[in-house]
Amino acid sequence: MTKLTRDKNYLETYLKSQGWLEENETIKSTEVPGEGNMNFTLRLDTGERTFIVKQSRDFVEKYPQVAAPAERALREAEFYELTSEKPGLKAMMPNILGLDKENNVMVMDDLGAGSDYTHVYKKGQTIPEDELIEIMDFAADLHNGFSAKTASKVIHNLKMRELNHEHMFVYPYLDDNGLNLDDILPGLAEIGKMYKADDELKAELEKMGKLYLADGDKLLHGDYFLGSWLKTKDGVRIIDPEFCFFGPAEFEIGVTIAHLKMADQSEELITKALDHYSAKAKLDEELRKKFTATEILRRILGLAQLPLEIGLEKRKSLLEESRNILTGN
Repeated sequence: MTKLTRDKNYLETYLKSQGWLEENETIKSTEVPGEGNMNFTLRLDTGERTFIVKQSRDFVEKYPQVAAPAERALREAEFYELTSEKPGLKAMMPNILGLDKENNVMVMDDLGAGSDYTHVYKKGQTIPEDELIEIMDFAADLHNGFSAKTASKVIHNLKMRELNHEHMFVYPYLDDNGLNLDDILPGLAEIGKMYKADDELKAELEKMGKLYLADGDKLLHGDYFLGSWLKTKDGVRIIDPEFCFFGPAEFEIGVTIAHLKMADQSEELITKALDHYSAKAKLDEELRKKFTATEILRRILGLAQLPLEIGLEKRKSLLEESRNILTGN
């Protein structure tokens, strides 16, 4: 398999072989567009235009020791192709300019020098209400727009779900998973021990994990959080749907709300976001809360850490609330 690098000559040769670069075009510069974890991703500038090249490999780019399905870029491409049937959704995502299925490479148009919303994890930062409403609108339109019963294509993406399942429902609760939580925040390891030893909680998480792995009816982005939302000069845009699948809408919205809570957004803002979504699309609020709880637990206790600035007591409170939601205590 061709393994892309940042070497400009190598990239030019590869792109021309695919017909994605004109014979007289050269690459003036390259840069990494954001803080993505999963893939080799570059913004290329030819002096005339910029575009994005993404390659998925058989490991996670940020954590090379973690194996991952190499073909995940192809699942992302399927999501873009399917949602292009809905102009409102298509307008909020990049267009595919080329796809090399043999080497799991996708070329997309560049949405510009925008930034994702991960800065909202910082203390005192708030996501503007009108932008959050746009984000919830996209999710409602996506979930309403495609049913597994009628869609022109059903995306299962089971290998990516199995990877996510491991890190969401299993890895954080292993006694010796190799992650020292005190390196993240002193005192967190001692708190984590209680959750690793909580058999009642783990039994509930096993049930939630089976729900996640089961096929469902709604088309989901699959990783709908602050890092997958871009603020650009043209408005909010949505990227990185490589975890997409047909499943329960409660998983998608559960994850979204979990990140708003970990970013310490106000309960008023979170309620407005939920109410706005629920006015447009059906939602089982009890199931949504349980998926929110599983995401909070995995992010605070697991490998996929976030740039959180909430302190130990706030994290402890979120963990306890999440445990109570799942166990009914």
